Amino acid sequence: MTRELKYIIFNTNMGWVGILGSAKGLLRTTLPQHSAQEAHQLLGNGANYAIWSPNLFHGLMERFKSYFGGNKIAFPDELDLSEATPFQRKVWETTRLIPYGETKSYTWVAQQVGKPQAARAVGQALARNRLPIIIPCHRVLTINGQFGGFTGGVEMKRRLLYLEASASAN
Repeated sequence: MTRELKYIIFNTNMGWVGILGSAKGLLRTTLPQHSAQEAHQLLGNGANYAIWSPNLFHGLMERFKSYFGGNKIAFPDELDLSEATPFQRKVWETTRLIPYGETKSYTWVAQQVGKPQAARAVGQALARNRLPIIIPCHRVLTINGQFGGFTGGVEMKRRLLYLEASASAN
């Protein structure tokens, strides 16, 4: 199956971010990276065949810049989750509902998706999240409030939660 992919890579005050999308919606975003090359690499092989599309992603790019600048921003964008399993989709859609500046536990997410004993499976699904920030897996903690894992590293998770807590306090 061939589909026309589009992408953009841009700089924020926290680093370089990449966005990859299809006609169905967003496929992948990156957390801030040290270089544009790192962001491009994290977009995966699809970015090598994608068309540079700054106009298509202009609004999302501005929202990301504002988010990483410490502002409370919503990401209601259409997502292309066609490569996800049904369980991953449920986990990601539930995680997307966690409000800005708030956190929930892996156990809470498991209960919401109807699998109360599946907290570990929830963590595995979130580890495969290709749309960080838009699907805010950084807002999911262990039952005792520990950070747990995070694809971008625990320090990045801490920074994002601090950023949101600071914006929510204003």
